[in-house]
Amino acid sequence: MTENLPENLQIVYDGECPFCSEYLKVLRLRDAAKTVELISARDTHPLVEEVLKLGFDLDEGMVAKVGNNYYHGADCMHILSLMSTPSGVFNRVNNLIFKHRILATLLYPFLRFGRNMTLRLLGHQKLADT
Repeated sequence: MTENLPENLQIVYDGECPFCSEYLKVLRLRDAAKTVELISARDTHPLVEEVLKLGFDLDEGMVAKVGNNYYHGADCMHILSLMSTPSGVFNRVNNLIFKHRILATLLYPFLRFGRNMTLRLLGHQKLADT
């Protein structure tokens, strides 16, 4: 089974966003790749610099790097739902919704809006402003 797994799964997310942090805590990705690395976009890290140079807006969504492929925003939610284990109610519901690219694309702007409003209410700066 592990021979079909990608070597690395790296996820760049806003470490100050309570939704992003909790989502990645409860999403069971242990079996999704040989190694899984969660990287806060507010930290200095080579992958943060790389995704910014590639033009990804981290205020608009997290980025998953799977092997040599990048997934941003709704596409990131979609690929993570496909990679997560089906154990637990959260993962089953997440997979049910986000395994469909169209649903992920339609719902993601609402999730992003909620995230941005929450960060503003908590007094956190946008990533681009840090």
